[in-house]
Amino acid sequence: MTSLWHLVTPYRRSRRWRRSVYRLVTLVFGFVVFLDVLRVSFPEHDSRPETLDLSTGFKRPSIFIATIHWNNEMIIRSHWAKALLEFVNDYGAENVYVSIFESGSYDNTKGALQELDVQLRNAGVERNVELDDTSHKALIEQGPKDGETGWINTPRGKKELRRIPYLAALRNKVMSQMRDLSQRTSDILTLLATHNSSYAAACSLDFEKPPSYYDTFALRDSSGAKPIMDTWPYFLSWDSRHALIGNQPVPVQSCWNGIVAFDSAPFYGDVMPGKPTQLAFRGIEDSLASSHLEGSECCLIHADNYLSARKGVWLNPAVRVGYDGSAYDAVHPTSSHGSISWPSPRDRFIGIWRNRFVRMVGRPKRMLESLVVYWRMRGWERETGVKGEKRKEVGVQCVVNEMQVLVERGWLHV
Repeated sequence: MTSLWHLVTPYRRSRRWRRSVYRLVTLVFGFVVFLDVLRVSFPEHDSRPETLDLSTGFKRPSIFIATIHWNNEMIIRSHWAKALLEFVNDYGAENVYVSIFESGSYDNTKGALQELDVQLRNAGVERNVELDDTSHKALIEQGPKDGETGWINTPRGKKELRRIPYLAALRNKVMSQMRDLSQRTSDILTLLATHNSSYAAACSLDFEKPPSYYDTFALRDSSGAKPIMDTWPYFLSWDSRHALIGNQPVPVQSCWNGIVAFDSAPFYGDVMPGKPTQLAFRGIEDSLASSHLEGSECCLIHADNYLSARKGVWLNPAVRVGYDGSAYDAVHPTSSHGSISWPSPRDRFIGIWRNRFVRMVGRPKRMLESLVVYWRMRGWERETGVKGEKRKEVGVQCVVNEMQVLVERGWLHV
């Protein structure tokens, strides 16, 4: 009996120890769940966003609105033109300049913009509306001019026009009106009030097929990492994720996301000593892109902007825009009692736990992607440039394992 007792007693102790551990794990898990419920039900900050109050007598700064359009007739006619005109009416036509560039659309975007041009003129808005007949097909068939950059040899056995330098050139063209001058409404006003109106740049969130956000190419969190999921709360970085959950302006290294507001000083050439050039959009060098790498011009602009480090780049989660009316309505739900918070407490709770899971299981994939980019970048940096100069890309966080070129009806990954 004594021997049997000595065998049973450790077993019983082991079972009690395991039950104690299970209880402890269950209690800890329950406590974490309880904290998450509190976080999504009672956020640290009021979910109602700050916005500029136009009823007060503050001196309204002049605003330069620059837009590029390609095959946007439907959204211009259904929502965009109306939103722009409403904003102009509320903010004051005398405080706004609108620069619009249309590039080779094959729908009736030109007609929609011509009608808008008339409406802006009648509203007393200073503007420049430029309609360009040069299509993607014409550019591709024309081929590169002598010494022209932005063309690379692709795996398809062709010399093709890169998408990002092309877009950067268009953005610089539409922004040129601002330098020449030397001088939906609530969404814009809310965006302008981001971080007490102190920022190098402030961005919205954009949606084409909610609840997934759209602009994965340009958004980088405070650590420089790509978002790890396309639904709320998006981010790998604790700083970015914590701010988003608390309904605060989100610190990021880069964003675009439908609407972006910049401090305009760097674009005018109001630069720091040792930085003699004006801020402009660009793509990575062709020699780097040939290694099957690419970086968004909308990300590189923040890497090049000296104000990014001084004043920060911020994403305002209260400003959510859509690429059509149904997408916009989906991220601005309402009831008979008024607006409803988005995402809902249920979706926020699920999102927090999905994010934890993705952070854990997605680590090997993220490391592999980073290594691929790192070694290609290192190989490129070890080579010398055309003039023997040392190679360096300052927007490393923007670079991804992609190759993008223009085609007749849009653009393509190759």
